[in-house]
Amino acid sequence: MITFENVGMRYGMGPEVLKDVTFTLEKGSFHFLVGPSGAGKTSLLRLLYLAHRPSRGLINMFGEDVVTLERDALPALRRRIGVVFQDFRLFDHMTAIENVAMPLRIAGANGAEIDDHAKELLEWVGLGERMAARPPTLSGGEKQRLAIARAVIARPDLLLADEPTGNVDPDMAHRLMHLFVELNKIGTTTVIATHDPDLVQSIAAPVLKIEQGFLTSYKSGEAAWAAPAQRAREAS
Repeated sequence: MITFENVGMRYGMGPEVLKDVTFTLEKGSFHFLVGPSGAGKTSLLRLLYLAHRPSRGLINMFGEDVVTLERDALPALRRRIGVVFQDFRLFDHMTAIENVAMPLRIAGANGAEIDDHAKELLEWVGLGERMAARPPTLSGGEKQRLAIARAVIARPDLLLADEPTGNVDPDMAHRLMHLFVELNKIGTTTVIATHDPDLVQSIAAPVLKIEQGFLTSYKSGEAAWAAPAQRAREAS
């Protein structure tokens, strides 16, 4: 689904922040992305959600060479990607349910379907009583959950999440991870960037580790998902 070959990236005329990055993400795979601050995780995510082009190398996504793709063709590809940003990037003038529903409206879903899906997802992330609230009135954890709901509602082909459980308590973190796992089970390729070793150990999934701009890959521990999943079911 996604292939990087000897990819390098720099901002302007500065030094390369990513160097010779090569990896493949199979369709329906689940990966963690880890590494110290400043190692290049955010830059790699920017390449994956098509916000930046590499300075060298090849990137193929969804069967397209995105390095040479015309700019007017990029929005169609971006609509296949759900992103949870660290700074949320919510629309402050919209209510919670309007924020969540936005991807479905862009996709042309009918009104009844949009409302049903948005309400169900807001209930799942614990915002059922905050549907009419606007982002400025929400706490950091509530904004985080709202951003996650918006990212997953359209069942994207690729989900990218940057520290998605950083502002929530452990129980809600397990519940949100269960949501990511269930979405992955129906075919969404998932990449979660995190500094939390406990989160990485909660699922036996491949880990992409980035250090000083170089990427290595290794397997996580064989921690079972059964316990967190059970807690998520009990919480629901």
